[in-house]
Amino acid sequence: MSVRTLHTDKAPAAIGPYSQAVIANGFLFTAGQIPLDPVSGDIIAGDVVAQARQVFSNLEAILTEAGCTWQDVVKTTVYLQDMADFPRVNEVYAEAFGSARPARSTVQVAALPRGVAVEIDVMAVVRQG
Repeated sequence: MSVRTLHTDKAPAAIGPYSQAVIANGFLFTAGQIPLDPVSGDIIAGDVVAQARQVFSNLEAILTEAGCTWQDVVKTTVYLQDMADFPRVNEVYAEAFGSARPARSTVQVAALPRGVAVEIDVMAVVRQG
């Protein structure tokens, strides 16, 4: 099995003993992304919509580093601090994915790292050029 880690400075560095993403046998698996500014490492200011937009920006940077687009994503998991935020996060999700429709799970959790409102991870197919 072919496995390699992936890193881009355009997404926040891992804040623990893990990688931003791993590519294994033609699939990209991202770590959960929270709304961290990739330069400062600080949580971005704003509501759940602003946080979700930053999460998608971070995910897009990782996808781009892997040579992928939103169309290559096959599965996502969305973690919400409050399920009442689902409709607003879902709007940002739809903006990011456009016509792509990966499988998705959404769960409410008791807490997220650094007290954020949303965390998302994705799995994507890495196309060989």
